[in-house]
Amino acid sequence: MPAPAYVAPARTSYDIIIIGGAVIGSSIAYWLTEQQQSGQSVLVVERDSSYEFSSTALSTSAIRQQYSNPINVKISQFGVELIRSFAERMAPFFPGEPAPDLGFKEYGYLYCTSPEGVDAARARVEMQRGLGAHTLWLDPGALKSRFPWLNVDDLGGGSWGSQAEGWFDSMGLLMGFRRAARARGVEYIDNAVTGITVAGRRATSVTLSTGEVIACGTVVNAAGPRAQQVSAMAGLSIPVAPFKRYSFVFSSATPIAGRMPNVIDLSGTFVRPEGPLFLTGNTPGDNGPADYDDFAPRHEEFEEAIWPALWHRIPAFDALKVQSAWTGHYEYNMLDHNGIVGFHPEVTNFMFANGFSGHGLQQSPAVGRGVAELICHGTFQTLDLSPFAYERIPANRPFME
Repeated sequence: MPAPAYVAPARTSYDIIIIGGAVIGSSIAYWLTEQQQSGQSVLVVERDSSYEFSSTALSTSAIRQQYSNPINVKISQFGVELIRSFAERMAPFFPGEPAPDLGFKEYGYLYCTSPEGVDAARARVEMQRGLGAHTLWLDPGALKSRFPWLNVDDLGGGSWGSQAEGWFDSMGLLMGFRRAARARGVEYIDNAVTGITVAGRRATSVTLSTGEVIACGTVVNAAGPRAQQVSAMAGLSIPVAPFKRYSFVFSSATPIAGRMPNVIDLSGTFVRPEGPLFLTGNTPGDNGPADYDDFAPRHEEFEEAIWPALWHRIPAFDALKVQSAWTGHYEYNMLDHNGIVGFHPEVTNFMFANGFSGHGLQQSPAVGRGVAELICHGTFQTLDLSPFAYERIPANRPFME
């Protein structure tokens, strides 16, 4: 892909440099301006502010509360709270024009469950409901009654998020955070970090592709799929790599009646409505990390893996036509598929906000707030995100989801 026209920063030193300005980086920048120490100088270094190939722009833009860890449920609950109130929160930064309405479609997630997985799924539902989620357990008969187009013959049931789950405008969230942060003095530049200087136990400066060496107080790695590339510049390592995810929009000769949730099949294939069309995809395959600039589609994925799963689960999908497709990157944490959030214990001013494994968009409000709290106060003030700390990585101690 062609390199954008890079520009230089306005200063030679910043209190905080955030590497990566997509939704995680811009959420951190916004929440930093919400803290009492908002006088800190903040620079966001973004490789390409068109975001054409960012995980945010290429995501499927959904949020759920159906997790197996309580902290992930709470993270999403805050995300829903912010999504619902986003237009009001952003209104001061959009004078004379409408603030971004994220168009939240609360149609829910429906997780299909095998007969062998019923007990574990029921336990997850009870945990989620105990935290205030609106997850419902439906046995096969109840599933068929509520969603008559669903094949339940091989299911033990399913869990359905009846409220506060669905999909929304990912770029609206990103651009709102970005605009608010810039309005409060955060500087954004199109550039790339090519080096990080570490002296003793601190990162002292970053080098940009245009040659500038910028002194820093804190460095935040919010580089998405390039997280390991940035970590390596500081002599550090995290098990995060880009994995390709293929998404397809299709039409169906047979419509689906009623309000269709985001259906997650036993195979990992998902499908949900997009107006009169449908969006589908599956979890990244085991074909190894992709090159950072490899966004080539694999159209065979639909015929070979996705369509058979769709037709089995929803027999009305017997006549489909792909209308469009794209390829995005997951920033995959190969240890445990959960985010890495917090300072490095030895390079003590190097902050990780990486490895969200497809959950970064929905987790960005709470993660951005938590990182800002940790930088400004030295501790988490709202949600305790310490289970995501870097220390579990070298200890090979997965925090599984």
